[in-house]
Amino acid sequence: MFVATLVGIFKFKDLPEKYGPFAQHKAQIEKRTIEDDDEIAILNIAGTESHHVLFLKSYKDIKEIEEELKIVDANLNYNSKKILEGRL
Repeated sequence: MFVATLVGIFKFKDLPEKYGPFAQHKAQIEKRTIEDDDEIAILNIAGTESHHVLFLKSYKDIKEIEEELKIVDANLNYNSKKILEGRL
């Protein structure tokens, strides 16, 4: 099991360029259009070169995020979980 750590929460218009391809890929998977004001959480998956993107308005609670992360064999670390709980 991998550990997912929050890198940051950004508006799409302020998203650092290196995370853009990850956000675009996730948007394609979800068949969604990204708006400039969409809040996006970027998670670093420890032990990999991968980042996981969360479009925060897509989730009602932290349990939905945890279920999604189980699919990629990852768990949120404690601090990241608490921060995301506060944003949902």
